[in-house]
Amino acid sequence: MKKELLHLRSWLCRSTALVAILSCSVGMSGSAFANLITNGSFEEPTIPPVPPGGFISVCSGSSFDGWDVVGAGCVSPISGLFTSGGLTFPAQDGDFWVDMTGNVSNSATGIEQTVTTSIGTLYDLSFWVGNQVNPGGPYGTTSTIEVFVGGVSQGTFTNSGGAGTFTQNWQQFTLGFTALNTSTPIELLNKDFFDNSNGLDNIVLLPHGSPPPSVPEPGTLSLFGLGLGALGVARRRKAD
Repeated sequence: MKKELLHLRSWLCRSTALVAILSCSVGMSGSAFANLITNGSFEEPTIPPVPPGGFISVCSGSSFDGWDVVGAGCVSPISGLFTSGGLTFPAQDGDFWVDMTGNVSNSATGIEQTVTTSIGTLYDLSFWVGNQVNPGGPYGTTSTIEVFVGGVSQGTFTNSGGAGTFTQNWQQFTLGFTALNTSTPIELLNKDFFDNSNGLDNIVLLPHGSPPPSVPEPGTLSLFGLGLGALGVARRRKAD
């Protein structure tokens, strides 16, 4: 009996160690694929802060956490609680988003940041464009963003969704590129010159094929489950 008890204790220790190791693996898996974009959802505090239900203007030559404003006018970090004329403008992710048209700026203005990249590596850049369908009103019917990577245009991306609703509609776009340098400027530019809303939110840059930030790989989760199963068996045998 004493020998069997020692055997079970040894098994329990090994199982506990396995679970601890796999727990660390899960944590590292999530952090290994962290978003390479700083403040991609615009949740970091601005100076001055964005008031609840309001917005601020940040103009060309200025910056807010992680982003430089480029072009001719201003952009507006804006609260997801903002409403206007019976229309609502929620964020796609978190509590804040950026109106690329600014405070009726309506110019070729945008935001840019330079990220560290590895030469020859393929990356996926995703972002969400917000649109309010407001025919005859100040917010128009479409929203368009042009994306530049390393100073080269990757095309324009238009969201025309949201007809029949009073809530800002969000559409995700994704593009891929191969890094040519160890640092790569990412620029997103307003191309909606004829109305007063062009939403941008939740910008994510990852090496191609990476899982989303903070989501463990399925294989790691399976191993974690096996570790927990082994621990459960050991405990049941000890109880018997």
